[in-house]
Amino acid sequence: MDAHVSPSRVAGRARAPPSKSYTHRAILAAGYGEGTTVTGPLDSADPRATGRAVEAFGGRVSWGDDAVAVDGFGGRPATPEDVIDCANSGTTMRLVAAAAGLTEGLAVLTGDGSLRSRPQGPLLDAVEQLGGRAESTRRNGRAPLVVGDTMAGGDVAIPGDVSSQFVTALLMAGAVTESGVEIELETDLKSAPYVEITREVLADFGVDAERTDAGFRVPGGQTYAADEYAVPGDFSSISYLLAAGAVAGEPGESVVVEGARPSAQGDSAVVDVLDRMGADVDWDREAGEIAVRGSALAGVEVDVGDTPDLLPTIAVLGAVADGETRIGNAEHVRYKETDRVAAMAESLEALGASVTEERDALTVHGGDSELSGATVRGRGDHRLVMALTVAGLVAEGETTVAGAEHVDVSFPGFFEAMADLGADVSVE
Repeated sequence: MDAHVSPSRVAGRARAPPSKSYTHRAILAAGYGEGTTVTGPLDSADPRATGRAVEAFGGRVSWGDDAVAVDGFGGRPATPEDVIDCANSGTTMRLVAAAAGLTEGLAVLTGDGSLRSRPQGPLLDAVEQLGGRAESTRRNGRAPLVVGDTMAGGDVAIPGDVSSQFVTALLMAGAVTESGVEIELETDLKSAPYVEITREVLADFGVDAERTDAGFRVPGGQTYAADEYAVPGDFSSISYLLAAGAVAGEPGESVVVEGARPSAQGDSAVVDVLDRMGADVDWDREAGEIAVRGSALAGVEVDVGDTPDLLPTIAVLGAVADGETRIGNAEHVRYKETDRVAAMAESLEALGASVTEERDALTVHGGDSELSGATVRGRGDHRLVMALTVAGLVAEGETTVAGAEHVDVSFPGFFEAMADLGADVSVE
């Protein structure tokens, strides 16, 4: 499916979709418990994959119009009767792999071609350090994975610069082990705010997890319990709406994004990035609303060590801004649904932007860029599709973004929301 975008001006109100990160964690936390209603969840492909995993472990998951009812497996996941297909969801695979380590038997986890290319080795090593069995069927640290044999807990050392999801997975599973889990980080932790999201969700389910000088600790023998859990809005998705307002806002009017209440989400940093670039942006935290107007932007330097999902958005902002925008500390962004550093460099160049790609950085030379419509590929990555759609609002002529259906992973109503704001966008 292709999205066709023409130059447009946008204004009006839009509501942020629910957070994918919180939805994943809430569904699995509810699975570890006895019974929870998760309200306002993101109902999309990735959280549904996590829900299927909870069912594979013996729970029941029922999706409604604006809630998902979870009858959990009480902290003791059963050995699945079939392979767990995580589809394209890296979060599902990593969080579920640690849960699978608690089963008495063995669980087999797989996914699509993209997911089977993503590194899982440090998490497999961690499960084995904690007394479980964990291996890659291809012996390359990538799915399909075989995990189980009743992981007992204990001390574990893992790198922090591959994925914070490894830490999240071990904290969530460690809470129901006999010994608990103490994690020593061998390298600096990337995407650290995502672990704070995890700790926030755990606390809401009555589970304690704490920082230590060396990493993190979660005591064992804990119980997950919450009658109801409300999912906040998603700042990764909010970033595209705000970027659209900043680069293509109707003169004298605002784009207002609802559902932006404060939380542990690191991607709320997009508000600060826009402010530093010179955007007219205001966040009413009490009301949970962010307003942004079309603005003349200037290039800045941004460290995305903690906010890898913002790289595509910031790269598009940089292509419109005056001067250089350097996005650094970005090597881990290459290990997402696709290599987002290389993909954004190639796509922006196809649209007429001047970019410099390094292993750990992407520099966009806004002053040397003049965007023109072209056909660009979404590469099966929802974040690329949405960011490139925003670029199409200010490119001369029509921009075609191939693979538009992948927005369903995190923002199923993205194109409708853009059209409601006035964007000239069609999908076919």
